[in-house]
Amino acid sequence: MTRLSVNINKVALIRNSRGGNFPDLVRTARDCEAFGAEGITVHPRPDERHIRYGDIPILRETVTTEFNIEGNPTGDFMQLVLDHPPAQCTLVPDSPDALTSDQGWDTIRHAGFLEEITARLQEKGIRVSLFVDPVEQFVEGAKRVGADRIEFYTGKYAAEFLKDPQSAVAPHTRCARLATDIGLGVNAGHDLNLDNLRYYRENVPGLLEVSIGHALICDALYFGWKNTIQMYLRQLK
Repeated sequence: MTRLSVNINKVALIRNSRGGNFPDLVRTARDCEAFGAEGITVHPRPDERHIRYGDIPILRETVTTEFNIEGNPTGDFMQLVLDHPPAQCTLVPDSPDALTSDQGWDTIRHAGFLEEITARLQEKGIRVSLFVDPVEQFVEGAKRVGADRIEFYTGKYAAEFLKDPQSAVAPHTRCARLATDIGLGVNAGHDLNLDNLRYYRENVPGLLEVSIGHALICDALYFGWKNTIQMYLRQLK
């Protein structure tokens, strides 16, 4: 069974646009779980344009399913995660000014850095997932640095899906099999939606978790939170 983790960054973006605490992130997280979400994901960035560092402690105490914190492991980010350990930390190599994550780690070039960061997180009992493109050498590199899981960047898959689904998903299928063979768990995220999610799940063996925010929240504007989460769950199950 593939778990659905709802990324609530865009809820925080709406809150920040007007100040105050509306919509309320804590209520959002609780409601998402009540409606069937099996995890909550946040991705705090240095400019705090959506999730703020101050949101993390209360969300850490609120989430009862699985709390996943994503981000670039800068000094401030690492201190935040180590002070408020989530179930999972997904390490993403995005630059401070990135609009959104658009590539995975080169786990060969950054092996020494990733090995040290991974070990620090695991000492706190945090499962470590590395955001990677579906490239065999990067999957193998993730295993060598000690990661527990990888999260495939699915932006390219989503962009190519409407033209040629089979070709779009092929590298993910191949790399998921490799990951499973060498003992890595497989997650995925970025631009997955109601159109492409079922096909992805059916063709990526061993897929444990997907993290979905932007598309799910856009759908919720039309269908409502409860209906939308159930619609996504049906694509996975």
